Amino acid sequence: MKKVLLTTTAMAFATSMASAGDYSMSGAMKLTYESFGTGTLKRAASDDFKAEADLDVAATSAGGNITMTGTLELDEGGMDAGAVSIGTGALTFTYDNNEMGALALTGSGDGEDDSYGDYSVAFAAGGIGVVYTKDQDSSDNVMAVSYTGGALSLSLTALDESKGSVSGAAAAGNPATLTTSGIKKTTIGATYLTGPYTIAISGDDQASQDWDASVAMASGDTTVTVATDETEMMSVGIAYTNGAMTVGARQEFNNVNSQNDETEFNVTYTEGAMTFGAKYDSGQSGGATPKVSYGDEAELVISAAYTDGDVTVAAKGTDQDEMEVSVSFAF
Repeated sequence: MKKVLLTTTAMAFATSMASAGDYSMSGAMKLTYESFGTGTLKRAASDDFKAEADLDVAATSAGGNITMTGTLELDEGGMDAGAVSIGTGALTFTYDNNEMGALALTGSGDGEDDSYGDYSVAFAAGGIGVVYTKDQDSSDNVMAVSYTGGALSLSLTALDESKGSVSGAAAAGNPATLTTSGIKKTTIGATYLTGPYTIAISGDDQASQDWDASVAMASGDTTVTVATDETEMMSVGIAYTNGAMTVGARQEFNNVNSQNDETEFNVTYTEGAMTFGAKYDSGQSGGATPKVSYGDEAELVISAAYTDGDVTVAAKGTDQDEMEVSVSFAF
């Protein structure tokens, strides 16, 4: 009798697995020795080890006219459900609590933006795309509409972060700034490609309107971009890629306060298993409102990495006397 029950259970399980659709598993292990900060949050007082482990189990069901995907995420902090998407035809509904980046506010204490959108409804067909994203705690929402036809692309984004919620701001995972102080605006943009030139303009309907305009010219491995905005700030940037090397530089000038003029530079070089990188951004320190940035947002970041099979050894440091060395592998 036990053998019959066991066989029946196994057959039911096999049938369940066969009808469940496709599934996959991925993960990563990482050991880090660091004293790295983030944004405007200073690094820890002393260096220390940190171990991380991640395992993601993703499943997809696509046996009928409705598709459904989801992920179970496990790490050293516990277990959680990742994004869940349900789609049929041109419509897709996605739920991912506080992870929908279309809604984001600065409120984590490190000066960086925190996502707080909960779900989105998307439509895409015939060059037209519509995405509506909402936060359940505050009813803040954003709708983005886009159209692409040949060389022309148009966009309209209606953002409303003014509803806010005091109780929502106190809820776990939400930015502390999730109150009624957010903005409400509609932004219209257009991009046109003609030959080697890409022309882009955008503007919004706020009482004090913001707008941006740029022209980018591509010639072989080099792209030069000239831009300006409502403050009459001008910028010139150049990007160059050739084989193993990528180089970029950008200069802002004629800002409202000249102390805010920025100089940016970045270079990446890959040779076999080795990769070297350096980036500099004067806007990450000083300025009319003095600030100091840490970690990957620091004024100067230098990095190097070496990959041996599935294992990567990486190191990076900043001008704030920060350092990080890590060994990791992904599967």
